[in-house]
Amino acid sequence: MNLQNDPLAALWMPFTANRAFKASPRQLKAAKDMHYVSDDGRQILDGTAGLWAVNAGHCRPQIVEAIQKTAAELDYAPPFQLGHPLAFELASRVAALMPKGLDRIFFTNSGSESVDTALKIALAYQRAIGQGTRTRLIGRERGYNGVGFGGISVGGIVNNRRQFGTLLTGVDHLPHTLNMEHNAFSRGLPTWGAHLADQLESIVALHGAETIAAVIVEPMAGSTGVLPPPVGYLQKLREITAKHGILLIFDEVITGYGRLGGATAAEVFGVTPDLITMAKGLTNAAVPMGAVAVSRHVHDGVVEGGPDGIELFHGYTYSGHPLAAAAGIATLDIYKSEGLFERAADISGYWEDAVHSLKGKRHVIDIRNAGIVAGIELEARAGAIGKRAMELFHKCFDTGLLVRVTGDIIALSPPLILEKAHIDEMIGKIGDVLETLD
Repeated sequence: MNLQNDPLAALWMPFTANRAFKASPRQLKAAKDMHYVSDDGRQILDGTAGLWAVNAGHCRPQIVEAIQKTAAELDYAPPFQLGHPLAFELASRVAALMPKGLDRIFFTNSGSESVDTALKIALAYQRAIGQGTRTRLIGRERGYNGVGFGGISVGGIVNNRRQFGTLLTGVDHLPHTLNMEHNAFSRGLPTWGAHLADQLESIVALHGAETIAAVIVEPMAGSTGVLPPPVGYLQKLREITAKHGILLIFDEVITGYGRLGGATAAEVFGVTPDLITMAKGLTNAAVPMGAVAVSRHVHDGVVEGGPDGIELFHGYTYSGHPLAAAAGIATLDIYKSEGLFERAADISGYWEDAVHSLKGKRHVIDIRNAGIVAGIELEARAGAIGKRAMELFHKCFDTGLLVRVTGDIIALSPPLILEKAHIDEMIGKIGDVLETLD
């Protein structure tokens, strides 16, 4: 088709029903603080922080100015065998926010790259300490760990995997933790399900601990519908992995930087893994960036235990990019000066009460929450999974609210600068739209 006649034709959109979107496009042209502006000039309240990412709100001047200043001074610096001060400064700042001991930071450009990096570090570590038979990786059903081949191999979303062949070999999966029979409408962490972590012992018994390098889980699964961990579940995973010499990786691409009321979910839940992946809120999504926080013993096992020369044959052209580093430093400044992590913790009770007020609304079969996150699950239409929630997505957008849907689950994760009035508006609009759905 001639692009002059169809200006939307050239772009193949990610994770999008392209034919449906281009038949009825919805576009955004500007953003500020808690709102987007649609292409027809309407204010759209952001109920999702973009994609779980804009934790400090949109177009913050401090971040914009930092990016502009750096672009004029140092547009790019190669990260191999060279460095620049902003990357070292940001790494030190990030390390200070991590749980004790996770103070070695490897920069990437996305959450997907962070996951693949963490998996490779885990394998390299086991080999470096003389445990080269440990090559197996354990993920979890309904886990989202990005879209690299490593991430979709350990991830547990069928639609993300089925088009792409056999993926990595030597991968197994823990069961997911959602069970609405026991935990429907739980407020915060469900009380049933810690025993599901014991399935790791079964996997160890099947394959042998000496074959397993690492376990990776999201402390709270986000993209598959907000699945908070059962009370005690993460602690059990930590105990089992430590007992068997298996590294534990927390994928905190969503949960990091205030989303649950602390710098990390590891801090909030009191469980320290060996590696933490991050992205999204690291730069407030203003410039793409990810990172892996690595425990000192893992870092030293690879770096100090390796031969002379390059210790880890891994990295990216844009690792620690100057503009991203500048954005990250400015973002961390805002989190600290405005107390946004503490703010999220303080308003989380009001948030919980508000989202659970939707219990009893038409089609709602479960509500789950943790920190400033909520998953509202709708009953699926017969033979049309996801259709009801997608209709709600469109109607909410048309009435001035951006939500995210996955299957028939509404996921909410607004910027952490939100006020109670924003919460009331979000929940009010969702409740009104629910009443219009068949």
